[in-house]
Amino acid sequence: MAAEIINVTTEEQLEQALDIRKDVFVLEQKVPLDLEIDDYDHLDAEAHHVLIKLEGHYAATGRVIYYNKDSAKMQRIAVRKPFRSKGIGRVLMLALEAQARELKLEYSVLDAQVQAEEFYRRLGYETVSDEPFDDAGIPHVRMTKKL
Repeated sequence: MAAEIINVTTEEQLEQALDIRKDVFVLEQKVPLDLEIDDYDHLDAEAHHVLIKLEGHYAATGRVIYYNKDSAKMQRIAVRKPFRSKGIGRVLMLALEAQARELKLEYSVLDAQVQAEEFYRRLGYETVSDEPFDDAGIPHVRMTKKL
């Protein structure tokens, strides 16, 4: 069964995206809820949320925000545990990058958890930070890619 890519346009879809993030970041990785949910988590915010549905279940989510005049920032990239290692993360990233291209942005920037750095490297991202940095108690590195 093919994954369904959904560009979030309804409150119900946004709630599904937030539920995935709560499962992955808050429950699994112990990120405080007040750090996870922010001003970009509204339909009228300057953010573009994407959901991936597989086998009738919402499996993954992420969002694109404007980083600067020619760059997108990929954020809140999350895949629920039962759907990992099935290629869903790659599908999600390709959908987010397509969204950024539609917005006429030339570069993608993301802050990757160190444990996921190799995943993003295989998708063409390069690490640009000298040292890992802390974000919500988790080591991250800054990565970029020309779209």
